[in-house]
Amino acid sequence: MNLINALGVVRTAKFWKELIIMTIAMMVASSAVYYFMVPADLVLGSISGLSIVLCGVLEMFGIQFKVSLMIVIVNAFLLILAWLLIGKEFGAKTVYTAMILGPCMDLWELVLPYQKLIPAGQTSIMGDLWFDLLCFVLIVSISQAILFRINASTGGLDILAKIVNKYFHFDIGRSITVAGVCICLTSFAINPFNLVVVGLVGTWINGIAVDYFMAMLNRRKRVCIISPEYQRINEYLGKSLHKSSTLYPVVGGYSGEERIEIQTLITQTEFAALLEYIKTNRIRAFVTAGNVSEAWYFE
Repeated sequence: MNLINALGVVRTAKFWKELIIMTIAMMVASSAVYYFMVPADLVLGSISGLSIVLCGVLEMFGIQFKVSLMIVIVNAFLLILAWLLIGKEFGAKTVYTAMILGPCMDLWELVLPYQKLIPAGQTSIMGDLWFDLLCFVLIVSISQAILFRINASTGGLDILAKIVNKYFHFDIGRSITVAGVCICLTSFAINPFNLVVVGLVGTWINGIAVDYFMAMLNRRKRVCIISPEYQRINEYLGKSLHKSSTLYPVVGGYSGEERIEIQTLITQTEFAALLEYIKTNRIRAFVTAGNVSEAWYFE
């Protein structure tokens, strides 16, 4: 029965859509690690950073180990935790994303080695540690936000952050910061104090950036409409935009007239379409709208 269910899932458009999204997001995340993190020896609170530390420690003992391979090994251990503590859907998706991070880095190395992008006399792509840090954080934060939105992750630190988020009810950005600081402190094994501080600052910025991009991706418009033709508008919301709405009886404070107010949550694109419908059909309406970053539904 499980095999039949699995085959059924694979045949759905949702599966392939999310697979494409995860692949693109991981290509983006791996480019940030390969081009900005590895050349600058940045150790942020991430599994990529922890892998750099572990490879550095092994190198002290004369053992050469590729960072991309270490990432795969560490992620394999964390995936077991994700499957047991978070859930099968998150764990299954993260198996894919975590396991392709290392190979994606190898692909970037094959296509365009970072050594070719480093100008003479510089030790990193941007030539400044803080610029490398900023580029890395912004790129990785975008990919993390996209993956969290479909209940997936880049693996590694995201798994630890999701565990903190689930059991301690922190915001996902704060969870990333808490888990990241613990990992970042391990860089004392290979880096001087100033680089550890840079890593801690980067981890903090990463948490803020993820929360920002998550809010931006989840943003909806809370729209309130008062109109004598509310039935036409409500019908358009249901049949054309496929959105539910709530109808409230309201009384005008000045006129004392009783009206019906429509409230609904829609995307920015749907809001633009709704306004265009009202204008095109010359419907008299008073419309207000505000941004909502989170909405929850419990059964």
